[in-house]
Amino acid sequence: MRRLLMIGLLAVSGCQSDTDPMTTSAPPPELSPAASNAIAGDMASRFAEQVGNEQGTLVLKQNASPFGQALVAALKGWGYAIAIDQETDDRRRPSIQLVYTVDDFEGQTLARLSSGTVELARAYSTTADGASPASPLTVMRRQ
Repeated sequence: MRRLLMIGLLAVSGCQSDTDPMTTSAPPPELSPAASNAIAGDMASRFAEQVGNEQGTLVLKQNASPFGQALVAALKGWGYAIAIDQETDDRRRPSIQLVYTVDDFEGQTLARLSSGTVELARAYSTTADGASPASPLTVMRRQ
């Protein structure tokens, strides 16, 4: 229960107002490529479940980490168009800002994916061979 509360607080503390642009993605802790792929795949699928087929390009400020690369690949696998570092053609499709953070907390990895309309957070147990969810998915919708 304590972990669930911490995830909820992490999600709420990460809220940003409409006037505060979401432009950065935090570098993740050291994760194996298998763990990065597992977490990115799960978060991308949960994002697709919550957001659906929004029309627009996801604008992501990516770092060169394995997790950042895995997240881009996973989102593309779900059919999303991705623009890195705001390289978009606004005449064709609207842009949807997307940021992520991955942090260590009490021996687990906390992942958060945020857009202007929804924020997702989940804790994972990680090993060199992959990752598995260690908490329920936390979803916060913005109006």
